[in-house]
Amino acid sequence: MKAIEVRKMSAAELENKLVELKKDLFNLRLQHATNQLENPGRIAEVKKDIARVKTIIREQQLASR
Repeated sequence: MKAIEVRKMSAAELENKLVELKKDLFNLRLQHATNQLENPGRIAEVKKDIARVKTIIREQQLASR
């Protein structure tokens, strides 16, 4: 996911995407703990996507002040 794509989303879409990414991260960690994860690099990708979404949400909050 690119930052440009995230910036095009509305606040509600960003919140939904954040919840979805957190669920994905939980499932990936569970798979990793049970040695069922095929691509361990995916955990880092999801963490970075979460950080991007949180950053954009915070930027929008500060811009609306």
